[in-house]
Amino acid sequence: NNITHIEKLIDKLGGLDLFVVSAGIGLVSKTLDWPIDKTTIDTNVNAFAQMVNWVFNYFIQHGEKGQIANISSIASIRGNSWAPAYSASKAFQSIYFEGLHMKARKMKTNIIITDVQPGFVQTKMAQGNKRFWVASVQKAAIQIYNGIEAGKTKFYVSRRWWLIAKIMKWAPGFLYHKVG
Repeated sequence: NNITHIEKLIDKLGGLDLFVVSAGIGLVSKTLDWPIDKTTIDTNVNAFAQMVNWVFNYFIQHGEKGQIANISSIASIRGNSWAPAYSASKAFQSIYFEGLHMKARKMKTNIIITDVQPGFVQTKMAQGNKRFWVASVQKAAIQIYNGIEAGKTKFYVSRRWWLIAKIMKWAPGFLYHKVG
């Protein structure tokens, strides 16, 4: 159980002030394979929401301060044909975090909600196809650390992916669907 593991970790550490979640599995589903999509949804939506919900409430019960950071993805901006469940699940994460940020502000807490949206990073997940603007793991880690440390609400890794996010968001469907 995810919550049992989190509770044990908090106990071992003597408290919690920063929770970084990286619930991410992104399997290609060329034929729209339900077992692949179910695994993606179970991990990227259900397990993610369970843990984040619990941690948010933990912070509420323990002084209304702390930070929750999520490693989402640039794929959260729009759907794609190679892994529809992945982009949808990452969109869920980003929208959930936007809502949590609003909730934390409305409740006048000191809980910081940080949505990290990486583009391609040189990991096992990004291998296989030719990719552009691939960041090294070290560069991505440094930018993620710095963004979390600065208490940012949302940021892109590497920073140049901000431009791609804007283009993806505002591209008309007829154009985007040719490349997605």
